[in-house]
Formats: sequence, structure tokens, C-alpha cells
Amino acid sequence: MSYLFVNSNGAHINYDANYIVVKYGEEAIRKIPVENLEAIYIFTSVQITSQCVVQCLKRGINISYYSKGGSYFGRLQSTNHINVQRQRKQAALADSEFSLELAKSIVGGKIHNQEIILRRYARSEEKDVKDLLVRMRQSLKKIGNCETITEIMGYEGNAAKLYFDGLSRVVHEEFAFKGRSRRPPRDEFNSMLSLGYSILMNEIYGRLENKGLNPYFGFIHSDREKHPTLASDMMEEWRATLVDSLVMSLVNGHEIHTEHFFHNRDKPGYYLTTEGMNIFLKKYEKKMQTATQYLDYIDYAVTFRQAIDLQINELTKAIENEDAFMYHPIWLR
Repeated sequence: MSYLFVNSNGAHINYDANYIVVKYGEEAIRKIPVENLEAIYIFTSVQITSQCVVQCLKRGINISYYSKGGSYFGRLQSTNHINVQRQRKQAALADSEFSLELAKSIVGGKIHNQEIILRRYARSEEKDVKDLLVRMRQSLKKIGNCETITEIMGYEGNAAKLYFDGLSRVVHEEFAFKGRSRRPPRDEFNSMLSLGYSILMNEIYGRLENKGLNPYFGFIHSDREKHPTLASDMMEEWRATLVDSLVMSLVNGHEIHTEHFFHNRDKPGYYLTTEGMNIFLKKYEKKMQTATQYLDYIDYAVTFRQAIDLQINELTKAIENEDAFMYHPIWLR
């Protein structure tokens, strides 16, 4: 299945003879069979025909809209996969033992994966982060004895701070940063993290919907207006695995540079230029199509995108059986 990213200002997207066609002027720059398309991501001023929108809605192809700098606006989505009974069961499990055990599993996986990513880059850059890794491991061990999700998220926050302190030690000097910053991203490194998390969140959002789950009925994160907390829950184990490693690869592999960003005084923060966005999106798509064998319940390789889908299948089974122990997060080796 294909994902279509459109980042050309003034492009047109239409439907023609069973193809989704992207044109710039009179030239067709991309043409994808509609049956092969899973989602469309639009990052700038793009025109899309009503005929194309209708075809996407009929086929369950979500269309997501972002600003030129990567801020998320919203999405058009089909209602084909709504499963009311499954959503009722999902909602009933909130604030229960199910939520607590799921939180221990997913947050534990997240911290472990952060450790692995930090250790890999510390080794390749010959930097010493052993003090941080020891303290992260301490947070991970304490999660198993937590009696509330609030306690778990406290240890998660502590481990995250240590982790980003570690990344700041191993990232190349051109992209030096002083910890995680979000709205707005105060540096180029954080700008890429925020963009990657936003795109990944919306991929997971769509896949949750396809399984008949409600992306807004979460188990771990606190309810917030307009925020898909279940998508946030499911993203935790993938943050370091997919986005953080991707950004570190771009930076330390010298594939992207600070000249690929702009700083907007009217809207504080750092954002990718059109060229920088193209570099990032190509790298993201390549990462998502990379084969992995990190899932412990299958003995064959799948792409990271397929792995996310399989994990959501596992979550669905856990909800249906009301058994959080059936869910196992991805665990890097």
C-alpha cells in the first residue's frame, strides 16, 4: 500500500480512470492506482477535486492536512469502519486494572527502546552516557511496582528527560539542542521530532479507526479536548524506534543541514523549508517501509508500517478479551 505526501505549493490532486493523479501545472508528477493508496498527506496549498475526495471517502483513504511547516490542521475520514460494540468495550476498560497493566507494558517498552537508541548513537559517536542509562534503567525497574498510572507517567517523564539529555550529547554540533521543546520547537532538531511525531500519530489514528476503535478513548494519557489519547498511547513504543532514530540518522549522517530550516519571527519556532521537508518525508517513508523482526509473536520480517498494524490487531484482541497481558510492545534488541 502507498502513502502519498504532497509538498508542492500549487499542486492539484484529482481522480482519473482509477488513478489518483498529482499535477503541477500541466505535468503529472505522481500517479498511483487508487486501490493501492492508503492515505494522503497534504503539507501546503494544494487543490484537491471533489471527485477525488468522494473516491477517498468511499474507499476509506484518509486525507490529512498540515501547514507548510508541518503543523497539523485536521483530516477527512470515512465512517466505513466504525464498530460501536468494540468502542463501548474500549470505553468501559478506561481507568481500570486493564489500563494500569497496559501502561506498565507500553511505557516499559518505550523506556527500553530509548535506552537502545541512545546506547547505539553513544557508541557510534564515542560518547559516554552510562550515567544516564543507569538512571533510565532505574526508572524502568520501578514501573513494575507502580499502583497508579500517574506514578508510571512520572517515571516515564524522568526517563524521557534523561534520554533527551543523552541525545543532546551525541547529536552533531550543527544541530545542538538543550532538551525537548514542543510548541513552538525552539531548534531544528526539535522541529523534526515534532513533525515526525505528528505524522506518526496520524498514521496510528487512521489504523485505530480501521480496526473499529475510537482514537479518543485512551488508557494511559489523560483525556484532553480534541486530542486522540489512544493514538498517543499507541505511539509511545514507536517514538524512539521510528522518529528519534530517523532524525538522528538525518543529522549525524549529514543528510540534512540547518540551511534546510527557517525561523519565523511572526510565528516563533523553527520549521523545514520545502527542500528540507522533501528530504524528511522521503526518509520517513523509507523508514516505514524498512523490514523488521522485532515483534516477538511472529517469525518473519514485516515493514514497520505493517508492524504497527499488527500491534493494533494485538491491542484489539486484548480489548476484546479484557486482558492487557495479551499486549506486548515492540522491544528493540
